[in-house]
Amino acid sequence: MRVNINETEPQAFKAMYALEGYLATTQLTQSQKELIKIRASQINGCAFCIDMHTKDALKYGETTQRIFLLNAWRETQLFTEEEKVLLAITEEITLITNKGLSEETYAKAEQFFDKNKIAQIIMAVVTINAWNRIAISTQLEPAQ
Repeated sequence: MRVNINETEPQAFKAMYALEGYLATTQLTQSQKELIKIRASQINGCAFCIDMHTKDALKYGETTQRIFLLNAWRETQLFTEEEKVLLAITEEITLITNKGLSEETYAKAEQFFDKNKIAQIIMAVVTINAWNRIAISTQLEPAQ
């Protein structure tokens, strides 16, 4: 067993939960938040978070087909143009070393979202990336 940060450094988890509390107050829909969480977790290879957020997405009404095809979202018409921009933002921020959030993707985002919602999307992506890093570093396992 690796360190349980929630037990050893509860203030750190309190700060992370504060970010989640903030995200609960945003304009982002549950579906949008779960798509962000699943896609970032797929990229980062976080089994714990993929398991948790696919289950949550199903609870919020997401379809299994869209979840199964999420890692190939560019190849299907199952996602709206707005969702595709959301997923592009998620990928570009998660893969920050490639080039970060591109001007092209940001310009597309401005067609669908106001500045507040763009900021909220960025914070949602940043938050799940932090959770992924915690879960992977501490070797959290999906519930059996």
